[in-house]
Amino acid sequence: MAKYDCYHCGLPVASHDHGKFNTVILGQQREMCCPGCLAVAEAIVGNGLEDYYQFRTEPAQKSDDGILETLDKLKVYDDPSLQEEFVFDEGQDKQIQLTLEGITCAACGWLIEKQLSKVEGIKQVAVNVQERRALVTWSPFQIKLSQILSTLKRIGYVGSPFHPDEHEASYKREQKTFLKKLGLAGIMTMQVMMLMTGLYFDWFGAIELETRQYFYWVALTLTTPVVLYSGSTFYVGAAKALSARTVNMDVPVTLAIFGTYIAGIRSTVLEQGEVYFESICMFIFLLLLSRFLEHRSRHRAAQISANMMQYVPVSATKLMPDGSVTECLAKQLKIDDVVLVKPGETIPIDGTVSDGEAAVDESMLTGEFNPVAKAKNSAVYGGTVCQDGTLTVTVTQTLKNALVNQIVRLQASAMANKPKAAQLADNFSRYFVSAVLLISALTYSFWYYNGSEDAFWITISVLVATCPCALGLATPSALTCAMAKLNRQGILLKRADALEQITDIDTIALDKTGTLTQGKFTISNAWYADGVDNESAMAIARALESRSEHPIAKAFSTEIIHNVANFTVTPGGGISGEINDTLFSMGSAAYCVNESHLKSIENFPNANIFLTVKGRIMAAFEVRDTLRTDTKETLNILAKNHTLAVLSGDTQQNVDSLTAPLPITTTKGGLTPEQKYELVQTMQQSGAKVMMMGDGINDAPVLASADVAIAVGNATDVAKTAADVILLGDQLLSVPSLIETAHQVKQKIRQNISWSVGYNLLILPFAVSGLLSPWMAVVGMSLSSIIVVTNSTRLLSK
Repeated sequence: MAKYDCYHCGLPVASHDHGKFNTVILGQQREMCCPGCLAVAEAIVGNGLEDYYQFRTEPAQKSDDGILETLDKLKVYDDPSLQEEFVFDEGQDKQIQLTLEGITCAACGWLIEKQLSKVEGIKQVAVNVQERRALVTWSPFQIKLSQILSTLKRIGYVGSPFHPDEHEASYKREQKTFLKKLGLAGIMTMQVMMLMTGLYFDWFGAIELETRQYFYWVALTLTTPVVLYSGSTFYVGAAKALSARTVNMDVPVTLAIFGTYIAGIRSTVLEQGEVYFESICMFIFLLLLSRFLEHRSRHRAAQISANMMQYVPVSATKLMPDGSVTECLAKQLKIDDVVLVKPGETIPIDGTVSDGEAAVDESMLTGEFNPVAKAKNSAVYGGTVCQDGTLTVTVTQTLKNALVNQIVRLQASAMANKPKAAQLADNFSRYFVSAVLLISALTYSFWYYNGSEDAFWITISVLVATCPCALGLATPSALTCAMAKLNRQGILLKRADALEQITDIDTIALDKTGTLTQGKFTISNAWYADGVDNESAMAIARALESRSEHPIAKAFSTEIIHNVANFTVTPGGGISGEINDTLFSMGSAAYCVNESHLKSIENFPNANIFLTVKGRIMAAFEVRDTLRTDTKETLNILAKNHTLAVLSGDTQQNVDSLTAPLPITTTKGGLTPEQKYELVQTMQQSGAKVMMMGDGINDAPVLASADVAIAVGNATDVAKTAADVILLGDQLLSVPSLIETAHQVKQKIRQNISWSVGYNLLILPFAVSGLLSPWMAVVGMSLSSIIVVTNSTRLLSK
């Protein structure tokens, strides 16, 4: 156990880090737990704010935004040791996921993207308004991270490195502010409504003019804090847009509020004209109510998929080389460290089991609640739960690159690819706001020219009623809810626009091995050439396959007695390597058998794996696999609306035998990766929209060429990289669920856009003609936004 606590954050200092991170604070040498705390502490001292440590009442958090903002401390984030925790390398570029504070509506995301994209050195900006996060990719040779955060701050938003706990705290801070503003607006609205309604309906009897004016002054006093405090959310949003030389949905709202408020002050002071203080209060209250409900709905959808890191424990039990154990922070674990996981504990890091057996609950990753048996050499992932047994795990990935962290990053990256519907809605809403302002100006001019006393109030109604808030929420709210639902089912989207493309798919091409089948091979038959020692040949085969990652290699797994040199892999063909200075090859007949020996294949009926030396067959094996338990059910569902094709590298005979009972239209065996690629290209050229499902290295080219690519089950990293969708679980039935959800999303987006556009087109004539009073406009606009968000969140319950 650690004997010291970090002076900055209070967390334990690991014994192996004792004395490594120190700095002088308040005249004494202080111990820190990590480079990050050291960098922040030195920045605080260097900026003359050392008194912070003297007067604080509790330790700081790891990324205490309050401290960093107090000192212009954004430069602290440029420290490489601090960036190590939350900045990822994307080739020569850097990438970070930020938590954003100050986002109020869909237009905020567009504003941030527009402003940051103008900054030299920033390669990509993707803002997820629903989850209040942004994914930023930049060139470190052109711009620093602190400059990116400063740019955000200048346009009114606070950005900080995403961390689940701090992201949740940020949400709660915003929710608390919402409730304060909403509560004040609600209380004052009731008071002003009672007061003004009594005057309108003459409930107070025949009162004198002085008393009536007194009531007006009371109403003005009650309305003022609602306008200046509760309504500030909208003014800040409008100011951000105008400072960026654009307009957003808050601009007409701000004009309506201040127009009505100033007109009321004028009428009260001059003692002539009407006042609408109750309409202002109700307007602000209902707007805040709709945004609060939207805020809460966004969080409900986001927390399903965004906070997976909360499952990963903070600490880990590290096994030292001398056999002793020590507690350390999970983020401090390095590759090849060894950790001990006891029954009931959560696995703290990605790794490989080096000793022990246990059943592990991986439902937080895959959505499947059946425990998975783990034994020596099995892969385990941070955040999963060891239900029984004790495991010794060798670390293979740092926490920064752990699977749960990769999932969070991929989810953020997915929103960078907006569907066409989202792009059209974003562009339309911006133009529509400009049109609303123009129509409002024309409406006022028309009624004023015709001598109407209500010209001003008619214009206010137009401004309020036609604000396209609902349109801005139509697509992103549906997409976020859909991604959250899929993530809960163990389906990970790498591109949000893949959902849109899935609805157009008419052909599904599938690999056989590891996709339709379980990928658990057994040797059903073996043949050996004349004069070849059976045990020697099998020993050579086992040695070669021990170096391969292909599922077939598991059929040969046993004790290895040979060393292999110059090992090479030919995707879709086979493997080769030198044993005792002799080159051996193993794989398909086309790969490793010379033409002069092809006729000898007839001596090995049904063989699909050959062991050769200099192109001459030494041994041949029939390796069989079995279908997944849900393959037939899945394909029966898919075949109702899609053409199914199997593209495999296995022999045509084996492919036909395996797929005979399945509803497959086309079966192609003996294919190289290039031939698979060419077949899919041919399908696409004939007009087909192709979805490809695969799991191996040899599937990468064809996955990349398909309209939509799905990496199935325990796919290789290469296949996952090429795929658009990754199935984290081992169930093929996830694919029909994915397709069904894609169609549901398309339907929800159409419903949302139809409702929001239809509402605006329907309400505009009533507002322009003067038939719609301001309070009616307020209710209509608020209900429109609430209906859109509520309709989207229904996806979560389906």
